[in-house]
Amino acid sequence: MLTHDDLAALHGVLSYEFRDRELLLRALTHSSRVHEAAPARVSDNEQLEFLGDAILGFLISDLLVAQFPHYAEGRLTQMKAHLVSSNYLYQVALALDLGRFLQLGKGEEMSGGRTKRTLLADAFEAVLAAMYLDGGIPPVRDLVRSRVMGEPGSALEATIPATQQDFRRTLEDAARARGLPVPRYTLVSERGKDSSKVFTMEVRIGNEWTWQAEGGSKKSASQRAARELCERIAP
Repeated sequence: MLTHDDLAALHGVLSYEFRDRELLLRALTHSSRVHEAAPARVSDNEQLEFLGDAILGFLISDLLVAQFPHYAEGRLTQMKAHLVSSNYLYQVALALDLGRFLQLGKGEEMSGGRTKRTLLADAFEAVLAAMYLDGGIPPVRDLVRSRVMGEPGSALEATIPATQQDFRRTLEDAARARGLPVPRYTLVSERGKDSSKVFTMEVRIGNEWTWQAEGGSKKSASQRAARELCERIAP
């Protein structure tokens, strides 16, 4: 069971103190703990995780639209997918030291449940739902803004792996934000044999901005050119 000191520490980490502490306990209780209880007097966090997933999706969407009003739907969808992924939420849960507070069965405890990605990500979503049921949307929004969104503007963009970024779309969003024309892409040259061709693509925005880059395909070359030009026109 969570001690008084545990609760105080967790309230401090969450920047929120629960009125109904049973909600918080339930959010931290894995099904393995319930299955091993005799008789079972507690509920696991699976329903809260289900609710928390929906709340998190809504809040991330709302915060992204507010922070990036000029971004196209596709780019926002891409950013949201990263921020609600289990890999990302696992890192958030680790930063909160959430594993320390999990209520696990003996078997799950012995198998390293406190550091398992799925358990921690699910527990974080369950805690969001518990906060919502206890105090409404405002405290949940504050936690999501500070712990999940983390950094404003370009700093948030930097948390997204480059392999997940569509730089062509990002460049289009950046051009729109500055009132510039839509980027245009042109094949400049291609060389080499069919199995190892190298393409040079040029991206141009109006008459002022242009960049060229090479790649093993037209797509990769245009993505590289877009990435470089993004860095140069970013406000």
